[in-house]
Order: sequence, then C-alpha cells, then structure tokens
Amino acid sequence: MLLHDYLADTARRTPEKTAIIAGHERHSFGTIASHSDRLARELQRCGVRRGDRVAVMLENSVEMVVGLWASLKAGAVFIPLNHGTKADKLAFILADAGVKCLVAPAQLHRRIGEALVEARSVETVIWVGEADEAAGPRLADILAGPHEAPNDPGLIDQDLCFIIYTSGSTGRPKGVMMTHRNIVNNVWSISTYLKNIEDDVVLCVLPLSFDYGLFQVLTGARVGFTVVIERSFAYPYEVLKRIGEFRITGLPGVPTIFATLLQFAPFDGLDLSSLRYLSNTAAPFPPAHIARLRELLPQATIYSMYGLTECTRVSYLDPSLLATKPTSVGRAMPNSETYIVDESGRRCGPGEMGELVVRGTSVMRGYWKRPEETAKTLRDGDLPGEKVLYTGDLFQMDADGDLYFLGRRDDVFKCRGEKVSPKEVESVLYELDELAEAAVIGVADVIDGMAIKAYVVPREGRHLSEQQLRKHCLARLEPRLVPKYFELCSELPKTDSGKITKTVLRKAAGVNP
Repeated sequence: MLLHDYLADTARRTPEKTAIIAGHERHSFGTIASHSDRLARELQRCGVRRGDRVAVMLENSVEMVVGLWASLKAGAVFIPLNHGTKADKLAFILADAGVKCLVAPAQLHRRIGEALVEARSVETVIWVGEADEAAGPRLADILAGPHEAPNDPGLIDQDLCFIIYTSGSTGRPKGVMMTHRNIVNNVWSISTYLKNIEDDVVLCVLPLSFDYGLFQVLTGARVGFTVVIERSFAYPYEVLKRIGEFRITGLPGVPTIFATLLQFAPFDGLDLSSLRYLSNTAAPFPPAHIARLRELLPQATIYSMYGLTECTRVSYLDPSLLATKPTSVGRAMPNSETYIVDESGRRCGPGEMGELVVRGTSVMRGYWKRPEETAKTLRDGDLPGEKVLYTGDLFQMDADGDLYFLGRRDDVFKCRGEKVSPKEVESVLYELDELAEAAVIGVADVIDGMAIKAYVVPREGRHLSEQQLRKHCLARLEPRLVPKYFELCSELPKTDSGKITKTVLRKAAGVNP
C-alpha cells in the first residue's frame, strides 16, 4: 500500500465529505484528490520521475495539502519546508536533497531566487499567489485546468515517501528518509491508538512542515475526518473560538500551546465542550498542566506521547493511567517495540537510566546522504540482520513497563558530581500558577563545575521573583536540584514547531551546545 492510497480510498468512499477547512473555505476529499491529480500531472510534465525530490514551502493552507498529495502521486519524494525558512538554509536543503521542483509563495520570489543561485538542481518553481516578478507556472492556473490523472510512476512501498529535515541541535539539518511503508504504518498506528473516527474534527495549529502537524492531514485521509488548519497560533483566543464554531473534537499540541490555552482559563467566552481528546508530543507534558487541563476539560481524554522525527511516534500513555502516572509517556505504539540500554548495551531493568531504543516498521530508512551519522543512530539489533533506532534520549522504565523521559543525552549534566535531569526541575517549576514556560540547563561554575540555571517566563499579567522561585524549589526538590541561578525572560527561543530549544540558551550562556 502507498500513502496516497489513503486519500484515493476516502475520496471514492465519501467524495463530498469535507477534508480541509482553511479559513472559512471547505474543501472536500473529492476536490483535494482532483486538484492533486492535476498538479501531479504537471509535475510529471516538468520532468519529475519516481524518486525525484519535490519541496513544498508554504504556510498551513490547502495548497500545502494539495502539494503533499501531488508530489506522492507523481512518484516523487515529498520535502515539507517551513515558509519562514531563510535563504541560506533553504539553499542548503534544496541543494543537499537535489530538489527538482519547488512549490513556493510568489511573494517570496526574491528569497527563493537568492537560494536558487546555490541550489542548481531545481529546474522548476511553481508559484502560489500573485507576483509579477515571479516567472513560471502558477498553481492557480494548473488547478483551473482540465482534470488529467498522472501517469503511474511504478512506486512500491519501499520507495521513499518523505525526507523531513530536522532542525538539529548542532550543525546543518539532516534529512530523515521515510518510506511509504514507514508512513502508512505510522498513520495506521497513530489513528488506531487515538481511536479516530470519521466524525472527528481536528484543529491543527501545528506547522504542516513539522511531522506532528503533517500527520493530522494524513490520519484524516485514512480515517475520513475533517482537519481545520490554522496558519499559526499567533492569535490564540481567535483560534480557540473556532473550537466551538466547528465543534472541534481533537486538539493536538505541544506544551507551549497548552500553556497558552491555560492562560485563558476558566475559558470565559469559549465553548470547548466538543473536545474529545488532547494530544501532546515534541516535548514533555508538565504534570501540573495535565492536572489543570483534566480539571478544566473533564470530558477530554489526554494522550501524553513521545516521538521523534526518525520514527514519527514512539509511545503513548494509556489515558486511564494519567492520574497515577502523570510523568510517564507509556508504552510503545502498535507494531513497534522499545527497550532501554546502558552505555555497554545491556538492557536496563526497572528504575535504571539508559538510552531508549526503538524497533519496528516505524523506524526511518536513514539520514539522506549521511552514512556515518546513520550508522551511529541505526545499529544492529538483537536479531540477525535487523537495525534498531538509538534515540539519544535517556529514559527509565517502571515495574509495569511504562516509560519515563529523563532528557536528551546532551541535556543531562553533572553538578557536584551527581547527574541532574533538567526535566525533574522543570516539572516542579511548572507547578507555579504564575509560570508560563521554563527551561533548565547546566552552566559553567567555578565552585560546582556545572551549576543549575533556570530560565522562566511568567504568565501574562503575573509576577514572579527569584525569591519566590527559590522558595518553591526548596520546598519541592532535593537541595542539590535547586537552581543556583534564575533568569526571568519575556520569552524562550523555540523551533519552528514550537518546541523550546536549549541550544540557543546554552550558546548565550557560553556553554558548548
């Protein structure tokens, strides 16, 4: 099975069903299927063949969705790019991937032109929107033309489906290669454990250039539910009003989104009664936020999940265990397996800290043109001939087999000779009602070698002092875990997906990232 078969099957079954709501415009599965056929045929006319790379650099929009499906139907490998990508990074990705065709906003023609000087593999740019200076085919003209199905490119499920470039903690971004088999499996697995149904209406404020956002569209195509896509979460109250307007049942998010949501509690003027579930991944869900959301939205099931681009999603906690295990991310999702190993490769028992390993169909093919880095991440498993994914993340497992994220291997540091997991400190800080966001890192210190420093952002209109923060930590943490330094900030640096990035904080503090 190929990924775009999900769209074809749903379009045949329910062609008039709304697939995408963008702004106040509705687009049916039948329309998405027809428009992506037209664009796919145009891509083939432009010379795109099986295995060629097509990049789509657009805001969250129906055009981004059409570009996704069209790339796959043409036989290409789809590369989603954030529309805010700067010229130097864009040039690197286009050249690194050997992109043949780019779909991009006409208003960014200058930035695109600057990047194309370095990315000589790009033969065609298909423009979205109007700009006289942007020469080349226009998506609107292509979609207005007669329907013409693309030629069968001869794909099999082992062919590459996506290359998703990770932001990376250091150096240039790496392209994660995922096959059709990988993504078909992951779409099935995720939509199964979330118990998605055709009647779901999912609100996506996550960027479609980020796999978590993209998977809302993919699972929607498999199940046949509607996805309401927003360009951003810049105006959160206006976005949250759409939950009542469209009777949203699913809200996928990251901790920063849910922290913002909680700032509007007790939700006066908002109708959130239709929400059936909330899901969180990309960064740990603070237990204090989980407790508050359960209190405010008792009808909504909360899925606390863990994942990474190299295998999309790894685990989820059975929602019935949330009250007793609020810091756990549960067990492996369907059709995958996880275990923890120490530095010698020995499997860890309950309570032992080690690196999480993932095996299953979910695991990537490797990093595009990075054989050495691939070899460090994909290693021999216990069974002859298999490769398993070493995540680089430190975990513990309890006696029941449920997983607990402790931090990135490079996040954990020693203070006074003892290991410090920043997540433990951050979870305590998030208990403060006045706090919106927190990030903890280790900084160089003459006495301690590495000392604990906490960066905190107060909620809008609320006040926090260093004295208040220190007093709270002293009451809740072992003395060795109480931050030596606190810094109050108006905001914390984030990736395009909304995840707090500590690399910038470490660099500013003079710590080797």
